[in-house]
Amino acid sequence: MYIAMNRFMIAPGKEPGFEEVWKTRDSYLEEVPGFVEFKLLKGPVSEEAALYVSHTIWENKADFEAWTCSEAFRKAHKQAKAPDGTYLGHPQFEGFEVLLEKNITK
Repeated sequence: MYIAMNRFMIAPGKEPGFEEVWKTRDSYLEEVPGFVEFKLLKGPVSEEAALYVSHTIWENKADFEAWTCSEAFRKAHKQAKAPDGTYLGHPQFEGFEVLLEKNITK
């Protein structure tokens, strides 16, 4: 498995607009082979910024890389315009190969 994450630093007061972009856009992820799961995470908020992370799980790195070159990727990101002044810099990408996984079943 492969986990792809983008970290976004969002200007104070711009959080609602950023969240609305994610809630209302089509991701097209369901159309892409190897996609497993998506989450948008909200982290610490300070006077300087709010941290958000997009978190996707893929069957493998090759499937993720294929997504980034796909028409579905282009269509999804065309809709990702947030209001001016929302982003404090460019998103920071982090990719991880899953080496160990444990699940608790209740």
